[in-house]
Order: sequence, then C-alpha cells, then structure tokens
Amino acid sequence: MIIYPTIELLNGSCVSLFRGRLEEPHIWHVNPLEKTRSFADAGADWITITDFDAMNGSDQNSGLIEEIILQAGASVQLGGGFRSIGQITDWIERGAGRIVVGTLAVIAPDVVKQAAKMYPDQIVISVDVFQGSVMSDGWRNPSAITPQSFVQTFEKDPIAAIIVTDIDANLEEADDSLALVTELAGIAKAPVIARGLSRSLDDLARLKYVPHISGAIISRALFDQSIDLDEAVALAAEAPEETAEFI
Repeated sequence: MIIYPTIELLNGSCVSLFRGRLEEPHIWHVNPLEKTRSFADAGADWITITDFDAMNGSDQNSGLIEEIILQAGASVQLGGGFRSIGQITDWIERGAGRIVVGTLAVIAPDVVKQAAKMYPDQIVISVDVFQGSVMSDGWRNPSAITPQSFVQTFEKDPIAAIIVTDIDANLEEADDSLALVTELAGIAKAPVIARGLSRSLDDLARLKYVPHISGAIISRALFDQSIDLDEAVALAAEAPEETAEFI
C-alpha cells in the first residue's frame, strides 16, 4: 500500500478544512516546501497537493507548487480546479506526475476520457460521496450520479487511480467508514486510494486488509501528529499477515 502525504494549500499556507468550508480553514504554521521535503525524507514516493485557491480560479499558488514539484524529492499528484485538457497538459508539462480531477469528471466525463488517452496512467479520478451521491465543486454541489455508476463510467479508460472520499464518514467518523471504499474497490478497474479514513496507525492497518486498496491519503493526521509518517510508510510496506478463511 502506498502512503500519500497530502498538503492542502490556501493563500500559500498549509490548511485543513472543517467540513470542506473554505471560510473556516485551520492554518498550520509550517513552510509548505519544507513540509513536502520532510515527507520525502520520511520515505514518501508520492505527495498529493490540493490547491483550494485554484478551485476558485486563482493561480496564486502556482509558483509555490512549481517549487514543490522541482525540489520536494518525490512525485507530485496535483488536484484543484482542473476544468480543461489545456490545464492538465500545462501542469504535466511543468512536472506534475499525476493530475486529480473531480468536478471535471462529473460535468465533462468525455474530456477526462480524452485526457486519460493522452496521458495514460497520469489521470486520477476523485470520487467524493455524500449521502449516496457524487459531489462536485469542492463538496458543495450534489449530483444525480451514484458512486458505483460513476466509477464504472471510467472502467475502460487508462486511469492511474481512483480516490474515494466518503464525506459522511469523514464528518461523522462512523464505525462503518470502510463500507463505501470497500464496495467501490471491489468494482473499480483502477487502483483505489482511500481518503479521509486514516486518523491513526490502527486505521491504516485496517485498510491494508481491504482488497484492491492501493493507497491512503493522509493530511490532517500528519500535521496534528496523530500519525508519524515514518511509521506509516513502514506499516504500509509490510506484507499483510495471512487471515483465516471463514466457512
């Protein structure tokens, strides 16, 4: 399993959002570039960057993200505000290893399919689910699309991965928080990355036993030190222990 330490950027700062609210960010007083370097030093091969300003059409973080891509020492998976193939091409040419699209996949799936053909294994689909529906525009707008049908829309395309966020579980910390990601991992053709389900090493240990889960995105837990990245990377690298079959 691959650990994806994540930095969420707003106004050039590392932040965490409460229930997706841009107007109520928790600001972490750390240098974003230094933080990404520390992630790479801890053994992370990939770092996810989410640019909240780009979701609102601003490119104010572009210079910082370019620095991270060039200097972090790990591959970058970049998401936030992608609405065209031109934007995707621009950031791939700037060195982003993968591009994460969510809203674009909801409103223009054919554009995402075209991008996947142009850049095989570099396009990641973000599936953000709340109360059984796929959300768009930064969790603000529900669609009429079920997560199951949404995943199946791209089953024949060369998608690098699918990020699944169960927003219900992310907000309520339900005991059955693995239910949705487990179901989607069972039907997805691309590797599935779980987001919002890793608040402790115990959570990561549970994820390792979910079939077809290829990775976990971790953000807040690394900043508030609920998870030590060195320990998380080591845990993810361990081969899962065999489990008994139940008859």
